[in-house]
Amino acid sequence: MLTVGDRFPEYRLQSVVSLAPGEEFRELTPEGHRGRWRVVFFWPMDFTFVCPTEIAEFGRRERDFRDREAQVLGVSTDTHYVHLAWRKSHPDLKDLPFPMLADTKRELSTALGVLHADGVPLRATYVVDPAGVIRHVSVNDLSVGRNVDETLRVLDALQTDELCPCNWRKGEPTLEVAR
Repeated sequence: MLTVGDRFPEYRLQSVVSLAPGEEFRELTPEGHRGRWRVVFFWPMDFTFVCPTEIAEFGRRERDFRDREAQVLGVSTDTHYVHLAWRKSHPDLKDLPFPMLADTKRELSTALGVLHADGVPLRATYVVDPAGVIRHVSVNDLSVGRNVDETLRVLDALQTDELCPCNWRKGEPTLEVAR
């Protein structure tokens, strides 16, 4: 599995970016997000139970990520057509403000090392810095949803470029090195 300090892999994936007819799909690459922080999270499969709770929460909190100049990208191995059908049918997913990427060939999830033995991605979350370097990784088992507040807390801490103690929150003092 790729981890902190590794470069996030290149990708070229179809994604769902809108429900507007004729504007639903766009091919995305890292080039479109160069120079920005990225929060890339994977879920196992569309039309399931835990996944929409996480996806919807990332959607509700997208402005918080945008305020930190971070782009949220959601990924599963379902096709972009399945993503679109799910967004259209699930009330909590209709107005998602971030792209849903379709890693149908499993190239990105394989390159990252987050494929479960069942062939679906684990619940992995990557925080990638503007230079394309992985700065944080969190991976949950298939049955356990992640905490979006914790992802924001880690992003805040990484963006300080300071020493941040346990449970540190934005606005709190960072640690000083004794001289």
